[in-house]
Amino acid sequence: MNTNQLKSILTFLTLSLLFCFFAQAQSPKHLEVGDPVPAFTLTDQNGKPFDVKNEVGKHILVIYFYPKDESMVCTKEACQFRDSFNDFTNAGAKVIGINGGTVASHKAFADNEKLPFTLLSDPGNKVLAMFGVKGALFMTGRETFVIDMKGKVAFEYSSMMQGKAHSDQALQFIKSAKR
Repeated sequence: MNTNQLKSILTFLTLSLLFCFFAQAQSPKHLEVGDPVPAFTLTDQNGKPFDVKNEVGKHILVIYFYPKDESMVCTKEACQFRDSFNDFTNAGAKVIGINGGTVASHKAFADNEKLPFTLLSDPGNKVLAMFGVKGALFMTGRETFVIDMKGKVAFEYSSMMQGKAHSDQALQFIKSAKR
């Protein structure tokens, strides 16, 4: 390797590190327990607007972000929320799935998997960014937030490959908080 090649590599690495640093510094803050839920309105799988401020105080909100409709881990995750849907409802919770997919994609996913809960289309992943959900390996992130009756984050769970665990962890938290 000659000197010019080495300089090029070092320049590239330095610029890459600087880019990562500034991208991290300018990315939205990740929501933590105690933070208020951001205000947002998105369209559900039936083409109806969903405004989060109209839901705060009526239910505990279980908001989960997932990368893609019909993918393997996302389908397992959605089906676990479906299979636990009555438990969430009985605990006073409303389940909401969000990703950047289209309304039509969400409708097909909900119909195919018989999902009884709300799926919201987040074009451009603007709401995902408001929550500070980080992606991995060219995919958007997988993270679940429980929002209490006052509109504050009460619980947060993140695991990219353990889709089923999101429902289990959120339900366990809600049940333990009610004791």
